[in-house]
Amino acid sequence: MISEPELVGGGGFERPEVLTEAPPSRPPRPPRARRPWLWALGGAVAASAVWGGGLYAYERAKPTGPDLGGYKEVNGFCGKAKLEALTGILGKRAPEGDSPVVDGPALHYRSCSVTFGSPETGYQGSVSYTLHKVTDPGPEFGAWEKYYSLGTPIDGVGEKAFFGDRGEEGAELRVLDGQVEIELSISRQHVTGENGEVIQETEPMDLSGIEVPMTQDLLALMAELRK
Repeated sequence: MISEPELVGGGGFERPEVLTEAPPSRPPRPPRARRPWLWALGGAVAASAVWGGGLYAYERAKPTGPDLGGYKEVNGFCGKAKLEALTGILGKRAPEGDSPVVDGPALHYRSCSVTFGSPETGYQGSVSYTLHKVTDPGPEFGAWEKYYSLGTPIDGVGEKAFFGDRGEEGAELRVLDGQVEIELSISRQHVTGENGEVIQETEPMDLSGIEVPMTQDLLALMAELRK
């Protein structure tokens, strides 16, 4: 009887290793294409933000000029300066004289000359309007006030107002209101000959309290200039 041979060492046959083939790896996914319209949209948004920021900075940096307080350039200045209060005291207002004109980026100036009463014996009047569009007229106004010796302040007319009394010879009222200077004056007429002698002059009047109608006329003019 043939028996199975014994295995030396007590071990059996080793089982052969079974090699299994690894599953194939999945190929890498191709990169996802960027949508070109997203790039365009992002660029437009960025450009808009930059442009808007630049415009805002420009608007902030751009000089705006001083506040003119409602005053503006005017034509027909003599028609706006009605001077009705002075007319009631000094006599009927005669036709106006020519008005000097200054127009520029920094200054607007108008003036008007009138005669109250008879052209031969009445008082002369003058009113001027200066609009400072760039610089502050305050320091200059103070210097002129001292030069003309306008020693009486008038309350309630603009920012500052000063009155100068010349007795029977006339009077002057100057007003500063922000960027605007307005001057109103009246004076006695003197007509002289070739040798300087007086050949005709206004009959003097008692002008006591003349600052009241002058103030009334200036306040009415200021309101008219702001319309």
